Amino acid sequence: MISIFKTIDDNLFTLKEIEDGAWISLIDPTTEELQEIEEELGVDMDFLRAALDEEEYSRIETYEDQLLILVDMPIVETEEEHLVYSTIPFGIVLAGKNIITVCLKDSVVIDQFEKNSVRSFATYKRYRFVLQILFKIAKRYLLYLKQIDRMSTHIERQLHQSMKNRELIQLLDLEKSLVYFTTSLRANEIVLEKMMKLEAMKLYEEDKDLLDDVIIENKQAIEMASIYSGILSGMMDAFASIISNNLNIVMRILTSITIIMAIPTMIASFYGMNVKWLPMAANPGAFWIILGISGFLSMVAGIVLTKKNMF
Repeated sequence: MISIFKTIDDNLFTLKEIEDGAWISLIDPTTEELQEIEEELGVDMDFLRAALDEEEYSRIETYEDQLLILVDMPIVETEEEHLVYSTIPFGIVLAGKNIITVCLKDSVVIDQFEKNSVRSFATYKRYRFVLQILFKIAKRYLLYLKQIDRMSTHIERQLHQSMKNRELIQLLDLEKSLVYFTTSLRANEIVLEKMMKLEAMKLYEEDKDLLDDVIIENKQAIEMASIYSGILSGMMDAFASIISNNLNIVMRILTSITIIMAIPTMIASFYGMNVKWLPMAANPGAFWIILGISGFLSMVAGIVLTKKNMF
């Protein structure tokens, strides 16, 4: 899908045709749409396709007067009634007097700009626009990290009450999300550091301050992701130990019950043999005597096992 926007007198308008100073937003574009942009603006097709590969790595590339900035952007999706966090590539292409953004999926970050809800946002201020996008992406990482922390705390409380596979699977998904976030944030950090040294980007003092803010927010997100990942990993190890310990307790109780039940079973097995010389074989009250002896021995075994904390 192609959407064209342009800021005119501090208002954002949707255009039908590309003009100088316009922003072209491509969301999961078709091959025909990519070819249309390539022919009209002369943009390198590799730059346009870069963000459409989910395995593409974050980087900065230049070609003639074109600039590609590729970073990872966080997204959240619903899967089996719970939230799953991951990242996807997000491409920003500066070509001539226009700026092009390319992404496989629509995102909250793009919606904020399309609704013109970002302060001091203008499509013709290309470099500042790029930094504003990167700043919003860094903020989105921080927001999702806080959500992950709250979700892990909620799941931990549920696990204190009952050990269910559903909660454990959710913790695994959160741990996987933190791995994705940490990897993507470190890759984005390299891109931001290169931007500071990039001569192709002419930044004013305000833009440099904004770039510093983006770097600070990104580093904060890296630290938060590392801390939450460590906490979640320790939590998973702790719950694994608890589950193993609970299993040992159950097996110990079942073993103790088996020992107690084995005593009357063994005595009953002896007296179930068709042999004349068994004690009290001719005694009419042998059943009750044997039953009492079995119960007494079982009670003694239960008392001994209880004193040894087998229950």
